[in-house]
Amino acid sequence: MRILILGATSPIARALAGEFAREDEADLYLAARDPVEGNRVAEDMRVRTGRAVQSGTFDALDFNSHPEFVRGAIEAMGGLDGVVVAFGTLGDETTAQSDPAEALRTIHQNYTGAVSIMTLAAEHLKAQARGFIIVLGSVAGDRGRAKNYVYGSAKGALALFTGGLRGRLANSGVHVMTVKLGFVDTRMTWAQPSGLTASPAQAAQKIHHAWQRGREVVYIPSFWRPIMAAIRMVPERFFKRLSF
Repeated sequence: MRILILGATSPIARALAGEFAREDEADLYLAARDPVEGNRVAEDMRVRTGRAVQSGTFDALDFNSHPEFVRGAIEAMGGLDGVVVAFGTLGDETTAQSDPAEALRTIHQNYTGAVSIMTLAAEHLKAQARGFIIVLGSVAGDRGRAKNYVYGSAKGALALFTGGLRGRLANSGVHVMTVKLGFVDTRMTWAQPSGLTASPAQAAQKIHHAWQRGREVVYIPSFWRPIMAAIRMVPERFFKRLSF
């Protein structure tokens, strides 16, 4: 099995790469914006797992480079069986709410960059009639909140796009899984309540298990599903007054 992991230097992506390498004996292509860190992570993964692990530079905002990047990754691995979309950023939400440039930067990094690369990867997988795509999204996309609606809107759009892609590929042999992450213990969520936070290793294990079971939409940790269901039920006239 040959898997391309985008945003591979994030703690969750690294842990998930380890799951695939150990449990499925997968060979990996780890793509990251920082080539030095990406290469370091690849070297570490090779030593830990004994698998063939390569690395490459990927910039979600450099849309013109995406076709060549995908071709290069496929050539380097000798094929492609799966893609994990794990990149994204919280951005500067406060600035984004008043600065269009910052708002668009957040949206491109979390949504349009993923749309570009997923479209290319999906065409390759569809043509060979097998494979999978795993997309790491966020519970923030389930409802717009005053404190993070720019980021949340990008994650919401990503979930909608992924759902539509799943439908288009439903009869093609390609499995598409949407992961809606709650708080995971990374630098993006360091200030969140510990009782609602999972470790990257825990999240990766649950994601991998859900993929093995052929799940389509999964909340990680799972208790976020009822939490978000309750939040979606709050009438807008009350919800808009909340400051969380």
